[in-house]
Amino acid sequence: MKNKEFSLPPVPAVLLAIISVQCGAAIAKTLFPAIGAAGTASMRIGISSLILLLAYRPNLKEITPQQWKIVVPYGLSLGAMNLIFYMAIERIPIGLAVTLEFIGPLLVAIIGSKRLIDYCWVLLAAMGIALIAPWSNARIDLLGVLFALIAGGLWAAYIVLGGKISKIMNGGNAVSIGMLFAAILILPFGFFENGLVNLTPKLFGMGVALALLSSAIPFTLEMKALGQLPSRTFSILMSLEPAAAAICGFIFLQENLNFYEISAVICVITASAGSTLTAKR
Repeated sequence: MKNKEFSLPPVPAVLLAIISVQCGAAIAKTLFPAIGAAGTASMRIGISSLILLLAYRPNLKEITPQQWKIVVPYGLSLGAMNLIFYMAIERIPIGLAVTLEFIGPLLVAIIGSKRLIDYCWVLLAAMGIALIAPWSNARIDLLGVLFALIAGGLWAAYIVLGGKISKIMNGGNAVSIGMLFAAILILPFGFFENGLVNLTPKLFGMGVALALLSSAIPFTLEMKALGQLPSRTFSILMSLEPAAAAICGFIFLQENLNFYEISAVICVITASAGSTLTAKR
């Protein structure tokens, strides 16, 4: 009797990937006091890069000039997105940061559309941002909000470039080489902030856990799920990420969201899932 390989069904795999990423973000935030946001991002991306390079072992000599032109900016956008997102969650709760960051993918999904329903989704997401804006609440850090929105813009660029590179390059090679350039971009910031100078065996171990939870594990789970799920179903499941971020922030970091902030999360989740449901196939 042959041994069957253990494999999660696709929907639980995606949900587990989402939880893994947000648990990783919670671990990252606990590292900020010791090594800073840039040091944490450097450790996560650096270790993830090594893991992926060892796993896929891409032959750099075989990469064509056309592939280099896309994979380099793809990796740089990935690195900048992670660095600036960590700078955001250093200042604001994880749930709010992920909610704001989700505006980038949402705009990518509906950009160029002229249908009224798509404008409604944009309006709903804008309402979510308006609910978060500190009109009368000084506890929200404006710089943190700005960083989260910039991270969302970089996420949008990452999605567009990822779509292009996936058509001309093997997925494993693209991700491993992209992560390499992400590490090259971020590592100087980690050393400049002096965060990496403070590394101890315990902190390094947490960095390995961070790399596994935020990159290696979710990447593997998502790739397997994508092979079995319709892209629309996958996108709807990913729309739950802001809620997962808020829950992980509450459980692991005691980050409480008020009524307006919870409403903002619901608005963005609804807009993201709704745009996916009504998108043209």
